[in-house]
Parts: sequence; C-alpha cells; structure tokens
Amino acid sequence: MKYPETKEKLNELVINLLHMHMIVRRNHWYMRGSQFLKFHPYLDDLMDELDDQIDGLAERLITIDGSPVATLREVVQLNKIPGEKGSWDFTNTQRLEKIISGYRYLDKLYEEALEASDKEGDYSTNDILTGFHTDLEKRLWMLTAELGQAPDIDA
Repeated sequence: MKYPETKEKLNELVINLLHMHMIVRRNHWYMRGSQFLKFHPYLDDLMDELDDQIDGLAERLITIDGSPVATLREVVQLNKIPGEKGSWDFTNTQRLEKIISGYRYLDKLYEEALEASDKEGDYSTNDILTGFHTDLEKRLWMLTAELGQAPDIDA
C-alpha cells in the first residue's frame, strides 16, 4: 500500500474542511449588524473555496486508492475544530475570530499533510496541498487583517 500516512492526512483534511464549511455556513446564516453587506458575500467566497479544497483532496485521495470520509456521522465524530449551535448573540468580529481559529487548525493540518506526502514521495499530492495551503494562508492574512492583526502564520 502506497502513501498510507498521506491518505490518513488527506482524510483528516477532508473531515475538518467539511466541518469548517459548516462553521462558515452557520456564521453566514446567523450574521447581522455592522458590515453584514460586506461579510455575508465574503463568507460565500470562503465556502466556495472550501468546497474546491474538499473536492480536490477527496478526488486525489481516490486517485491514490484511498477512500474519503463521506458521512456526516464520521465528520461529527472525527473532526477536531470546535463547533457550536447557531446563535444570534455573537458580533461579526467574534464570528471572524471563530473562523480564524478554525483556519489556524486547518493550516496546521495542511503542514502535516505536506510533510507526510513529501516523506512518502507523493509529489503530486504535495503539489495539490501546496496550492490549497497557499490559498488558506492568504485567507488567514485577509481575515486577520480585517481585525487589525498580523496573520502570525510563522508563529
């Protein structure tokens, strides 16, 4: 069996990207107040980007004879990004902070997957991961900049 650690890391990413999509969706639905007209469509863009990553990584996993997680039960049981019930009680700043926290966890998972695919010599997966990771880092920069913070990607 080729690339066992890479397959495991790809599935971890698929699981947590699916959950992150749900978190962004929840905040998209429950958003109100200042900057609504700006943030609401921005979160649509985030969800589109997450969808592309989920699909791309799941298809790569299948290409290398893996099996992507494909049930809500597995996502709920195996994800590591904290979630919570939808609520109107958060400010838009608090919503962005929650999204940033999830993106930071995804950043860590991408780095682990890159290391695994490099170690196992799966350079095609590594190339796909590099592109998605770069996109994620850019989103982290933009989200943190909106809050007047540095991305702290190298922290």
